[in-house]
Amino acid sequence: MQLLDKLERKLGRYALSNVTVYLIAGQSFFYLMFMTGQLDRRMTYYSAELLMQGEWWRLLALPFDPPRQSLIFTLFAWYFFWMMGSSLEAHWGAFRYNAFLLLGLLITVAVSFIVPWEPMTNTFIAGSIFLAFATLFPDFQILLFFILPIQIKWLALITWLGYAWQLIVGDWSARLMVLAAIANYLIFFSRDIYLTVRQGKRVAARKAERAVRRDGPVHRCTTCGITDKTHPEMDFRYCPKCDGQYGYCQDHIFSHNHITKKK
Repeated sequence: MQLLDKLERKLGRYALSNVTVYLIAGQSFFYLMFMTGQLDRRMTYYSAELLMQGEWWRLLALPFDPPRQSLIFTLFAWYFFWMMGSSLEAHWGAFRYNAFLLLGLLITVAVSFIVPWEPMTNTFIAGSIFLAFATLFPDFQILLFFILPIQIKWLALITWLGYAWQLIVGDWSARLMVLAAIANYLIFFSRDIYLTVRQGKRVAARKAERAVRRDGPVHRCTTCGITDKTHPEMDFRYCPKCDGQYGYCQDHIFSHNHITKKK
């Protein structure tokens, strides 16, 4: 991405390192406040409708909206988020990782104005991080349910299927958040996807060519065109007087005009 390269050269020094740690710290604070009853869970709800009513602080609270499941699940989610985010930052660099997160947030906010009355969450932004991690490290293995070893690319496939299901049967809020997450991912991986598809077409073409060669005839009569596939009982020979490798069936090996190249 040439534009991203230019932005990194100009603004790279302003990138925030270890941003995943700060996000988890902020989410931990809100989660603790919710658990102790110091804050109402609705404090981190975000919707464009509330934003347009003047509650601009909800825009800042959106990245720090914590998971709303049990403590054990939340701790596991934070660990997984830290592992993936740190790996992406180490692979891309702080600026590109910051840009990926910011882009996901901005797209989510943008699509929220299409259905301003619907609440939006950062769940699908985290989903785009997971898909990016699975794309860059497809063979990374985790223990599913702490027992079953599985490569993360298969979990990513399940995620894609889940997104497709949400697009089909989900409400407009879920559909738009899925599209936001996919848009974020596609913007960053469009070139990789293009190269993969092009490489896949080349591989498929080579396989098809090899299959044609493997299944095609070995011998063909230059005069009548029959082959060892159409006439397996026919005997084919090559003429030593023709200028090149020209084969003939037994009916034409002695009755053809010899081929000579013009000089």
